Amino acid sequence: MTSPALNAEEQRLIAWIESQARDRGNAVISVAQDDQGAGYCFTACAWALHNVPEAVVLGLPAQMGPVLLDAYVDRAANGEIFEVGKRYDDFFDGAPVVFERVAKGHYPEYFGSAFLVYPDGDFPALQLIVATPDGHFPWQDTAPDGFAQWQLVLTESGQPESWTPGVDGP
Repeated sequence: MTSPALNAEEQRLIAWIESQARDRGNAVISVAQDDQGAGYCFTACAWALHNVPEAVVLGLPAQMGPVLLDAYVDRAANGEIFEVGKRYDDFFDGAPVVFERVAKGHYPEYFGSAFLVYPDGDFPALQLIVATPDGHFPWQDTAPDGFAQWQLVLTESGQPESWTPGVDGP
């Protein structure tokens, strides 16, 4: 998969992604928090290997994001279908999760190195949005102050778009 158009760092990264995909069934790439925002992690190769959308999580403790993404890929690769807007209570004890489609405009920022696998950016992607332990999602008035800025919703509007909160979704 390496190409002369890739620099040495990109070639090392694609080799790492490929080895992770072979060994684990997907690669999870983590990006630490910085002055611009919360840390996040995302999958690469889930679409290529399992025909399931790539996924991203934002604002979780560094060790939790990969666990959540691995659970998603494992379950989806084994045939489980995840619906956008449906609340899932079985990823983390006491921390509900909901899925939302990621707007293509967010792909370069939140799936950057996945473009080494998909140079044309042609892959579906879902965001796994994790509620607070007491069940509050970022868009809810009951969410803690700053939670919506810490765990952005990666749609065009920044709000759920695949369902209506409180009507046909959390």
